[in-house]
Amino acid sequence: MNTDDIAGKVALVTGGAGGIGAGVARRLAAYGAHVVLADVDAEAGVRTAEEIGATFVRTDVSRLEDNQAAVALAAERHGRLDLAFLNAGVASGFGLGGDFDLDRYRRAMGVNLDGVVFGVHAALQAMRAGGVIVATASMAGIVGIPSDPVYAANKHAVVGLVRSLGPQLEPLGVRVQGLCPSFADTPVLDAEARALLDELKFPILDVETVVDAFFSLLASEGTGECWFVVPGRESGPFAFRRAPGPR
Repeated sequence: MNTDDIAGKVALVTGGAGGIGAGVARRLAAYGAHVVLADVDAEAGVRTAEEIGATFVRTDVSRLEDNQAAVALAAERHGRLDLAFLNAGVASGFGLGGDFDLDRYRRAMGVNLDGVVFGVHAALQAMRAGGVIVATASMAGIVGIPSDPVYAANKHAVVGLVRSLGPQLEPLGVRVQGLCPSFADTPVLDAEARALLDELKFPILDVETVVDAFFSLLASEGTGECWFVVPGRESGPFAFRRAPGPR
């Protein structure tokens, strides 16, 4: 799906009220797509939707029925769904020792993993003629993150899901891709994390760099790939090594 092909397409963007989701939604709308924004933040979501001429639906992606309702709205209003950008995400910020918090754990897994699983399930019901599903994972889905193991766990799960669904859904005309940015300038990055990155002199990605990578990924013909987005490097599919097989 090149930029010339986007006009008239129907796109659902979860986590679309701000950050990477809003950046992608703005550009999709500028290219002529019909955009439906889904987010738990209704105030910011409505504001962004009005700004770009999109439709907003309040959505908690950790709930299957909310994902189904968002897809149903897109299909009812525009007749189909061509692109689902499953981008909603939250930070974890705790470990598995004395700071373990069950409620925060359930929330992090619910948004970051269930939100993608439920989003794919719902989107497939409206992609009878094919389409593209892009899930935001993270470089935390490719490398270990000792400071936030729960976040790394759910993002690794998203990477595994994308790699597994790619070949499974390709015969149906549905491509599934993963977007894996490193630390980006979004609300997920709290003040403590920003201070640590500043101390380590680790550059923070600006949102537009991630948006550029999204559209490069969208224009590719691949499926089941996970595109890294790292400061100072050209984005592309991460080359996973083949695992050893039986002898």
